[in-house]
Amino acid sequence: MDKKDEILRLLALEVRKVFAKLDINFNKLYEIRLRVNKPIILAYENDEFFITQNAVLTNVIEDAIYITKNEFKETMEYISNYSLYAFEEEIKQGFITVNGGHRVGICGKVVLNDKNIKTIKNISYINIRIAHEVIGCANEVIPYLRDKKLLKNTLIISPPGCGKTTLLRDIVRQMSNAKFTVGLVDERSEIAACYLGIAQNDVGIRTDILDCCPKTEGMLMLIRSMAPDLIAVDEIGKKEDADAIRYVINSGCAIFATIHGMDLADVIKKPHFGELISDKLFERYIILSNTIGRIAAIYDSEFREMRCDKCS
Repeated sequence: MDKKDEILRLLALEVRKVFAKLDINFNKLYEIRLRVNKPIILAYENDEFFITQNAVLTNVIEDAIYITKNEFKETMEYISNYSLYAFEEEIKQGFITVNGGHRVGICGKVVLNDKNIKTIKNISYINIRIAHEVIGCANEVIPYLRDKKLLKNTLIISPPGCGKTTLLRDIVRQMSNAKFTVGLVDERSEIAACYLGIAQNDVGIRTDILDCCPKTEGMLMLIRSMAPDLIAVDEIGKKEDADAIRYVINSGCAIFATIHGMDLADVIKKPHFGELISDKLFERYIILSNTIGRIAAIYDSEFREMRCDKCS
């Protein structure tokens, strides 16, 4: 099943008919945002579009088609295979992972149980985030991340939505296939995109995955149980994450992680992570620009820029 078919089967029939007529490259479609009684919005080719009834992309809201309450309900039935209960644990986290590795973010009325999220009901807002693998996108940076059998602790710094997860995924794939055992903590099922326990994305042949596992607990579990050469984790940010990273490195395991930030100086200002940087626990920094997938700079632990012709 190709990407277009994977997406179409999630949509209500009337909406599906319109999408089927769209003259677009589904490999350049990143998000479909659906809100009850609101216009359908697409994130496509680094821009935002509405859709007309004639299946044409437009920036004119007056020409946009809206999704009705019944169409939204039908869409949720397809997404959940007619059983939201089966996805109860994922719903608590605010998303559902579907076949193909696509992730459906959800919002609605949050139901609490002793201050913990029990479930989300009256779901009225979803964001279908299209899974995109870019095999080989890490080719430019791989030479900087290893020295024969030694891996360099690496932090990928990127603004939101600029390709850090895609880059990390391909780094994991390449390191795994290069005979390194990788432990992957995939808290939001976004890197490996597991569906019913099976990775939908290629993360290599020596990668062990903790799916939907909190980052801090996952890093410690992998160190204790799987003897990895490398642990990979996406979107660190809490003090507990910083403490776990320090533990991983002190255990003799390499760490590859991503963090939101505009540049290295931005991350140095972040509580807890500035200390990791000042202690020189990271040996490589990859900075992504605000253009999707573009590498702005690569630095070593002394903040000296390391560049090659391929990266310029």
